[in-house]
Amino acid sequence: MRIFHNRNLGSIGEYFKTPAMRCMNGYIHGRVIAIALAIALFCCQTIPIRAQDGAREEKDDLQLYAQAAVLMDADSGRVLYGKNEKDVLPMASTTKIMTCILALEYGNPDQIVEVSSYAASMPKVKLYVKSGERYRLGDLLYSLMLESHNDSAVVIAEAVGGSVEEFASMMNQKARDIGCYDTYFITPNGLDATVNDSGRVHSTTAADLARIMAYCVTDSPAREQFLQITQTLGYDFTDADGKRSFHCNNHNAFLGMMKEAISGKTGFTNNAGYCYVGAVESEGRIFTVALLACGWPNNRTYKWSDMKKLTAYGMERYQYRDIYEPQEFRDIRVQNGIDEEGKPYGEMYVPVRLEDDGENSISYLLCEDDEVEVRTKIADVLQAPVGEREQIGTVSYYLNGTLIKCYPIVTAATVQERTFGRICTYLLHVFLL
Repeated sequence: MRIFHNRNLGSIGEYFKTPAMRCMNGYIHGRVIAIALAIALFCCQTIPIRAQDGAREEKDDLQLYAQAAVLMDADSGRVLYGKNEKDVLPMASTTKIMTCILALEYGNPDQIVEVSSYAASMPKVKLYVKSGERYRLGDLLYSLMLESHNDSAVVIAEAVGGSVEEFASMMNQKARDIGCYDTYFITPNGLDATVNDSGRVHSTTAADLARIMAYCVTDSPAREQFLQITQTLGYDFTDADGKRSFHCNNHNAFLGMMKEAISGKTGFTNNAGYCYVGAVESEGRIFTVALLACGWPNNRTYKWSDMKKLTAYGMERYQYRDIYEPQEFRDIRVQNGIDEEGKPYGEMYVPVRLEDDGENSISYLLCEDDEVEVRTKIADVLQAPVGEREQIGTVSYYLNGTLIKCYPIVTAATVQERTFGRICTYLLHVFLL
């Protein structure tokens, strides 16, 4: 990790003083450029140009099976590794993580729900519920996430949203709320679907899917319930009337492959191929991984190979580092100001401070190749009147050129304007004394 500083504390008008200096500097500048170009030309003839392809080369070394893949820092939402991460593709039953989290946030697990004929008509994989049967909503969530039952998904959607269409609207709104703008839900179970009038398909991107999982395991108010369900290995329940008994096994085999695995959901349709979205936690770091189109029969184990490669990539390279730097500022001159005693002469200065709400650290997941730049911008001079907590600059943190944090620099006192009336008041006060 490299940290750079860029402090913009004033004008650069003093850089060139005289025409002679400008001429001399121009001459030197021209000679330096000529020499640099000659060296660059020599290097281009002798050294292969590969710098711009370095990141791509390194990522290609993972040799992933998935057509689209993402490794994400769940805390910041930063994509740490991406392969075709913005390609829009069907996602099969990985859809069900959104169905589950919405049911937990907006539904009541103890609610007794009735099966519609439409829900009962869903294709396998299914629980084989029957129209008119009643179930506890919380039990169906285990059916949804452990066995990936398509009929249970529809029962849940109708109970929470009123209809599949309304529930899909809730899914799409939640996706937008958490920053997933390339995702479009049509069904609660992930079966391949297309809207006839618009031609839009049930789809997402690897980046969006990883972000949805990050929300489920870190930000959602129902994250604890979500983790409890998705970590359960086996679950038994009956219908509400006690007439039928069911047992569900968790088909997320990755839970048994890595002790760091904390959640995940498999998926498959003919159009989507094998898909997977999962989360792992290691030493306080939470990574989410999304894999789309990761093989077709008979290659269902490809997703586990890709998961191991991506999680190892994240755990080996990325660690939390504190990039916060304490800031000290000089007082800023205020033109046309008057001091607290009302004196209308002399230069006025106002103290300033960083408004960071008491923060003294910025913990960010970084690797050795990451570059952090701290840019400080602050006014040279202010014009009275100046109010307290008036913003006059910023301290910004950039990671690889992208803004990740910005603090305002504000005034720590007020300065009144030097007006004719205030001058008269001061003079009157002096003469009367």
